[in-house]
Amino acid sequence: MVDPAQVRAAVWAVGEWLRDAEMGAPGRAEIAAAVRGTARALAADAPGHSVEVRVPPFVAVQCIEGPRHTRGTPPNVVETDPRTWLLLATGLLEFDEAVESGALSVSGMRAAEIAGWLPIVPLSGKSDPPSE
Repeated sequence: MVDPAQVRAAVWAVGEWLRDAEMGAPGRAEIAAAVRGTARALAADAPGHSVEVRVPPFVAVQCIEGPRHTRGTPPNVVETDPRTWLLLATGLLEFDEAVESGALSVSGMRAAEIAGWLPIVPLSGKSDPPSE
């Protein structure tokens, strides 16, 4: 089960780093919590098994209703690094922009459907904490 308050808190903990790449990266545990929380929130919000979202080394989740994939490489995969994922999950980076820049790998006809579920935890460009 995903606790929205915990996910928001985890994202808030890395928010300054997301807004300013020059700032030193938070600790691995903080990044992992934000990545896992947002990815699992996506899977809870858009349940299914048609698209696999991979954010190595922290998490891989399946989401989006449709045919279940059971063996080998799934036909619909979205993969990126932790910072890019968090930028997408917070709305600080647009899906199409991430694909065009090469920061986000998208394969399969249904993979881009996750764009409709983003952002997961909207984070403004300001440094104000998220409202409850």
